Amino acid sequence: MSFDGKVALVTGASRGIGAAVARTLAGRGANVAITYKENRRSAETLSLAICDGGGTATTFQVSIEDSDSVQQLIANVVESYGRIDILVNNAGVAGARAFSEIDFSFYAQQFHTNVWGTIQVTQAAVPHFPVSGGRIVNLSSQRAFSPRDGMGVYAASKAAVSTLTQAMAIELGPRNITVNAVAPAVTETDMTAKMPAEKKAAFAALTPLKRLAVPQDVADVIAFLASDEARWITGRTILADGGLT
Repeated sequence: MSFDGKVALVTGASRGIGAAVARTLAGRGANVAITYKENRRSAETLSLAICDGGGTATTFQVSIEDSDSVQQLIANVVESYGRIDILVNNAGVAGARAFSEIDFSFYAQQFHTNVWGTIQVTQAAVPHFPVSGGRIVNLSSQRAFSPRDGMGVYAASKAAVSTLTQAMAIELGPRNITVNAVAPAVTETDMTAKMPAEKKAAFAALTPLKRLAVPQDVADVIAFLASDEARWITGRTILADGGLT
């Protein structure tokens, strides 16, 4: 797979899966716009590493919940690169809470970021895709298919992302823009670093491959969906969960 000359916008790319996606796309020739919300140092370190390796990357700060911030992001990316060919909606939040303890603030934070953030970044980016089309990959979650351990609200927000992916694919198909989602299970990132070791071991034991994912496992699936080789796949959520579901 080659992304030579393509412009890829990856949200939430300062760490974890997003960082792995940025490295993968840049390593295959893409000009990568890396966004971060708070972790500027990690984003700039990643950008520097990509550039030192011969790639092209630039960092941009954004809060995907805020419409003005999103509009400014897209304006800055287009000013830097001229267009957008690939959008990876990776930024998101997760939280766990027993059903009886869910309040509006807890619900709103996850839906506002995971669902509305995906919508408005996509709305802002699509007008800057070339007439030849492009690729959008959204981040869903295996939890959308298995909402356990108090993660019902998070799972519901990611199920909404999967449904939106289908709707976007239908609307954007005539523009030759494919829209797919990837649904990882528990992945070894700094976001899961505080998960008890016994819980990680339990998830690994339930997975046919007997381990948890690492970010590169998921990044490679996203890169495929962003490539020309995936031109006939759209509207799908791909479970990248090692067979857990």
